[in-house]
Amino acid sequence: MSLATSEPHTIDRATCAALDAADPLARFRERFALPEGVVYLDGNSLGALPRATPGHVERVIAEEWGTGLIRSWNDAGWFDKPAALGDRIALLIGAAPGEVVLGDSTSASLFQVATAAARLRPGRRVIISERGNFPTDLYVLESVQELLGEPGRPLERRLIDDDGPTLDEVLDDDVAVVVLTHVNYRTGRMYDMAEVTRRVHEAGALIVWDLCHSVGAVPVELNAAGADFAIGCTYKYLNGGPGSPSFIWVAGRHQGVARPPLTGWHGHARPFDFTVGYEPADGITRFRVGTPQLLAVAGLEASLALWAEVDLAELREKSLRLTELFICLVDARLAEWGIEVVTPRQSARRGSQVALRAGGSGGALDPGDGYALMQALIERGVIGDFRAPDLMRFGFAPLYVTHTDVWDAVAALEDLLRSGSWREPRFARRGAVT
Repeated sequence: MSLATSEPHTIDRATCAALDAADPLARFRERFALPEGVVYLDGNSLGALPRATPGHVERVIAEEWGTGLIRSWNDAGWFDKPAALGDRIALLIGAAPGEVVLGDSTSASLFQVATAAARLRPGRRVIISERGNFPTDLYVLESVQELLGEPGRPLERRLIDDDGPTLDEVLDDDVAVVVLTHVNYRTGRMYDMAEVTRRVHEAGALIVWDLCHSVGAVPVELNAAGADFAIGCTYKYLNGGPGSPSFIWVAGRHQGVARPPLTGWHGHARPFDFTVGYEPADGITRFRVGTPQLLAVAGLEASLALWAEVDLAELREKSLRLTELFICLVDARLAEWGIEVVTPRQSARRGSQVALRAGGSGGALDPGDGYALMQALIERGVIGDFRAPDLMRFGFAPLYVTHTDVWDAVAALEDLLRSGSWREPRFARRGAVT
């Protein structure tokens, strides 16, 4: 069934239930600990808890740590976990074995690869990024600019934007590296990775891709696209848990020459020689820094065992069905209030989330009303989130979000709009976290 071409009024909850019954990924939902009565559409910020995770983490604590003690660095393979789990992630992003390693935070990993990439283009003084990137990416790049610049003269940063300037307008032979997020965290807009990479390479620059809103949600083919570097987080669609480690990908052709700025003992060629001088390890291992956070790694390990069973083509097909269904229902049921879809409608340009904006033409809402609407919706048990100044975000994690979840979410939002209950003053009070 093609939802994009269906008449919106023909889609009812029974249709959604039928889609769920035929869903080849339906078996995965029961493997997540989802609270009763909650429609969870915020997996693009924090993925749901796999049921196997608590038991696995407890085993690591009680057996590997409690009984194995220091021996578990060898007996339980602790020291090699970042590379071993990196190889599992490689299967999800179109990478080869030995090209991915677990890092620290996403910010730290971006600093590692952006600096290494810029060092591979000495003499070039420009870094390009996007104004709509997640802010931490831009903050990290300020540090890279200062580190690799001259005293009082940091590297130049050029920011592209949907409203201009475009990438082609700012690319020239002074650009060292381009840092872009594959799927935009606000709008869900997705780049054509291969095409953008080709254009960057034609200018002689290198590309760094942020995959935080891609991995586990949409197809990623880093090697097929000819990309250079990538980073990503594991606590969103991969369900590694809050604080689970980031990952770093470096194309094989760069691994022997790339020089990360943070050089710790786990990235040393012979870490247990305990020499005074640093010598980088071969391959991706040189991007390791210090002791991995093994309790956080344990949560990710449990989740990746589940991901080994997932057919990524089925995942993408369901993602598109869920987002198309949501868009069709919003168009049919919420347009009279001026609720507009911000996310691209073309499937090739859309990740696995949809952003809505209040205050469109013909409606009675103001752009700032989205915050109160989202807080009221969350109280109803439909959990999305809000991104200032005016976007309501809904993430569709295909392993546990159902078509009936989508129907129920739109129905709840419509009921709020008709009742006006979202206008209660308590929903307008903004806290630190939404």
